[in-house]
Amino acid sequence: MLPHPPLAPPQEQIDADVTRALAEDIGSGDVTAALLPDSADIAYLLCKQDAVIAGRPWFDATHRALDPAVQIHWRVLEGDHVKAGTVLATLQGRNRSLVSAERTSLNFLQTLSGTATITARHVAAVAGTKARILDTRKTLPGLRLAQKYAVRCGGGDNHRIGLFDTVMLKENHIRAAGSLTAAVQAARAQQPHLPLVVEVEDLQQLEEALAAGCERILIDDFSPTMRRDAVRITAGRIPLEVSGSVDLAGLRAIAEDGVDCISIGGLTKHVQAIDLSLKLGPPPG
Repeated sequence: MLPHPPLAPPQEQIDADVTRALAEDIGSGDVTAALLPDSADIAYLLCKQDAVIAGRPWFDATHRALDPAVQIHWRVLEGDHVKAGTVLATLQGRNRSLVSAERTSLNFLQTLSGTATITARHVAAVAGTKARILDTRKTLPGLRLAQKYAVRCGGGDNHRIGLFDTVMLKENHIRAAGSLTAAVQAARAQQPHLPLVVEVEDLQQLEEALAAGCERILIDDFSPTMRRDAVRITAGRIPLEVSGSVDLAGLRAIAEDGVDCISIGGLTKHVQAIDLSLKLGPPPG
């Protein structure tokens, strides 16, 4: 469990996600749920595999969109590590609404819990080092704030949210500007109050970035020897971020080299949903 559950996105953003998802699923109406008597009923939410839970706000909003009077009693918190077979929550509401909301609510919870779970594995792999695990912009379209929230539930940290909150100079920007130094100067002139991150491709560019000045340097696809040289050259003057060709097996070695951040697109790009189910009736036992 996290010491403090992360702050969720604004409720209006969550509601917008849910409205879009329900419209996609229900369309003109749930023709199968309409066959039910629409009586009061109960249900329970079961997690079928070990996981880190994330997505409660979206699950709740989905059910309340169809039944504002539904009662949801959670047994776990966001960021909790749970074992297979754990009953996560019980619900009381109308059976038509419960079954109509089932798939959409589970889609949110299984996807975001999957993101939190894989993030937690990466965070555990670097425990005891100073390295922080960061996400990237490689998110599911329309669910960026949700997935970045899930990364925080897993103990990771967020990179920039989008193209608006951090200047990040990469290969194409540097080429178009004429040089790394020219790109940095343009960034400082036009966006003096935004953080500046510079991606470098070799040690010569690293030296140039150090001279030009920025808030963080991203070393992309460096060999282990080059990475250690970068740590030595930088000597703590500017945080170093590693990106590219990072997998869980090699994560610990990267962190032990002394880098400050490791950004991993796979946290949000390679989604492995957690196996969940919502069943009408009382929970077992």
